[in-house]
Amino acid sequence: MSDTAPAFDHKAFLKTCTPAPGVYQMLDDAGTVLYVGKANSLRKRIASYFRTAGERSPKTRAMVAQIADIRVAVTQTEAEALLLEANLIKRHRPRYNILLRDDKSYPYIFVSNHDYPRLGFHRGTRKKGVRYFGPYPSTVAVRDTLNLLQKLFLVRQCEDSVFAHRSRPCLQHQIGRCTAPCVGLIDPDEYAADVDASLRFLEGRSDRVIGDLVQRMETAAAELRFERAARLRDQIASLRQISEQQYVAGGEGDADIFALAREGGSAAVQIFFVRNGQNLGNAVRYPKLPEETGNAEIMTAILAQYYAEREPPRQVLLSERPEEPEALEALLEQRRGSRVKLAWSTRGQRAEWLRMAERNAELALRTHLAGKAGQQARLEALAAALNLPELPRRMECFDISHTQGEGTVASCVVFGPEGPIKSDYRRFNIAGIEPGDDYAAMHQALERRFARLKKGEGQVPDILFIDGGKGQVSQALDVLRAQGLEGLRVVGVAKGADRRPGLETLVLSGVEGPSILPAQSSALHLIQQIRDEAHRFAITGHRARRAKARRESRLEEIPGLGPKRRTALLRHFGGLRGITRAGVDELAKVPGISRSLARAIYEGFHES
Repeated sequence: MSDTAPAFDHKAFLKTCTPAPGVYQMLDDAGTVLYVGKANSLRKRIASYFRTAGERSPKTRAMVAQIADIRVAVTQTEAEALLLEANLIKRHRPRYNILLRDDKSYPYIFVSNHDYPRLGFHRGTRKKGVRYFGPYPSTVAVRDTLNLLQKLFLVRQCEDSVFAHRSRPCLQHQIGRCTAPCVGLIDPDEYAADVDASLRFLEGRSDRVIGDLVQRMETAAAELRFERAARLRDQIASLRQISEQQYVAGGEGDADIFALAREGGSAAVQIFFVRNGQNLGNAVRYPKLPEETGNAEIMTAILAQYYAEREPPRQVLLSERPEEPEALEALLEQRRGSRVKLAWSTRGQRAEWLRMAERNAELALRTHLAGKAGQQARLEALAAALNLPELPRRMECFDISHTQGEGTVASCVVFGPEGPIKSDYRRFNIAGIEPGDDYAAMHQALERRFARLKKGEGQVPDILFIDGGKGQVSQALDVLRAQGLEGLRVVGVAKGADRRPGLETLVLSGVEGPSILPAQSSALHLIQQIRDEAHRFAITGHRARRAKARRESRLEEIPGLGPKRRTALLRHFGGLRGITRAGVDELAKVPGISRSLARAIYEGFHES
């Protein structure tokens, strides 16, 4: 990038720029945000970018050369500036910022307000008056914990609408995972004791749970209820074993632990979750780093973005000292509503936790880099197999899915040098064709995809993969010719004999006859991965579309349920999913829905 003066008139801008603290955004001539930053003095900080070229880093010179405009927002405190900066970075994902690729909120376990409470999975906004445990690092961790609790304490996990309408015990009771409170097979006091034991276990008070269970076992044995005593004995044995595995030795309270590992231009951040002295598991993130970024800057950016939408625990342990720790603590305290302590120079048990997290971060980074090296080798093999002048930067693959022509959906998945680019995935609901006409479906999907390029949406891929043979490739070439993209490389991936992997044939645009790569070819393995991902994405969309259509038709088939009542139901429950989950009592609350009609609606979705 040239070091010549940018088109942006920084001198005129700085004359009117405020010296107050705040956040600034640098934009290019297309209005794209290049960088978001914060400053105690906006005028001084922005002026520092326009020093003599020799005083600036290559990263800064490259960015400054593209600046066409700068926007500023004044804030009252550093904590406000940090929060605004983090939110703008998450929204715009600027090229020159550190980006924490972490878009999903973490899940929790919740306990319902009910005479017979249930334990369940929760993600999203938390309601007042409901108890939550977590956060857990993944949905798998929550499911595993719920599964464990169900085995240990037999507390129900079914929806309240299902619970309210049971007339006999369900399968969970039959396999020994529920005491069937829905049909009164357990005394309310005993059920309450099981719920209380579950909660104390989640709070990390396993020793007290075990003590209470021992007392209950001895009481049951004294009353000659030997089957009950045997079940409690097994619970005690399982709990002791699990407590030894989950407990963080010498730990107590809540903490999040962040450890950073770096090598070259790559980094891994390992995050451990400790709640009530128990290690709930860990998650790893691979932030996108601009050049010449220091560890302190990385740690500050990660924490600000991570906690922009999350509540922090009382204690956050760090492997690196962040920039401006006081402002960070103020931001976290604002999010929590009480004191939060950042610590990076630790002793004793907390130092052991950090060393554990650092080892995991280093291992995760080595694994990640090995995967990137493998991906690079696959790309090089693909370029050689297809005689490409350079390595592909963007690859798209299309697939069609339907059931005997019903609910046809086309998928488009995108891969880059580092693997899937899921934010660019697209699905197309196909309509207006003969059922089962895969050629017409492919033509429509490709036409809709590449028509967007005329509107300036998306990028042209280096390779276009089509799940299919010569016919599907012909459809793709027709669409590309109509859009003026005749030079694009198209590759059809035709299934081999008996659909066995490794026997695929490739149909290459501009090449006579099929091409067959060896089963051990790295290029073929990459093509299979992309094709399989397109197939997975297509069939998931098709199944959802088919199920929705069948639910809608089922709603229309219920006698006495006309258009107005269907509309009232959909508005009241927010869609079909809410209707299918509702019980008779909830359905009868909708204006115009009598109890007998509510019963017919319920049976229409559950009696099959």
